[in-house]
Amino acid sequence: MPASKNPLRYGLKFSQQIHPIEVHVDVWRTADEAGFDHIWGFDHLIALGSDPAAPIFDGWTALGAMALITKRARIGLNVTGNLYRHPGLLAKVAVTVDHLSNGRLEFGIGTGWNEPEFNQFALPFPSAGDRVTMLDESLKAMKLLWSEPRSTYKGRFYELKDAIAEPKPVQRPHPPIWIGSKGERMLRLTARHADVWHSNAATFEESVALNKALDAACIKADRDPAAIRRSISMRFTTPDETLQKAKETINAGFSELLVMTGRLQNVPAGDPRKRVEQLAALLPRLRGLG
Repeated sequence: MPASKNPLRYGLKFSQQIHPIEVHVDVWRTADEAGFDHIWGFDHLIALGSDPAAPIFDGWTALGAMALITKRARIGLNVTGNLYRHPGLLAKVAVTVDHLSNGRLEFGIGTGWNEPEFNQFALPFPSAGDRVTMLDESLKAMKLLWSEPRSTYKGRFYELKDAIAEPKPVQRPHPPIWIGSKGERMLRLTARHADVWHSNAATFEESVALNKALDAACIKADRDPAAIRRSISMRFTTPDETLQKAKETINAGFSELLVMTGRLQNVPAGDPRKRVEQLAALLPRLRGLG
């Protein structure tokens, strides 16, 4: 697949877990000042990784705070779990952050997948098929709330009754929608709703195959595949390895690269602020690949 014609953008993904809050503040400020195009947290109730008891901060609360300490980078969660909030609440939270950031929100969302955290809090965890339907309905409802004076909607799982949602987003008709997905039904949903697709695949090779599958899903949905930007996460290792991986990723058709600087498996994490500084120093060379 040829490289994307969309502008090449680099994001920093730094999930708000493990480290004290002042570390996260420093990381976001450094990334913003370094010139990253976007900065991302995540959305979970318990920490991911080997220690589920590690500290973790709420994603949307942190994102609202980071909106005020950053100046230029776009911001988001990669990605919000749809199951955690009713679409009426989520639409309101997103609009609030869009205003706090003066229109810099990138709205990432997925079905929600980490079953243990739902079990821990006795939250419903529907089947995979129902979760896809719920996300589709949630996006339809939120788009109405973001655009209509009063919204009425009735699906299998969600309902709006002449609902008021003010103010509207700074970005019109709404912040860019990023959908994290990989299954066939989710790719069809992505083709209908997304401005950006973020690959949830386990391997790079699978992401490349899914990228092609999304093109086909777009054509079936009567949508230009080029209308959906393509995003993928990659890990910062060494400068040379990271540059080579970025080059391969760009050549595979991805234009949004989210670079993770967190702990490597079986390797001490160290101070993540140092890793972010190293990555920031590499950013001009990464941009040169485009």
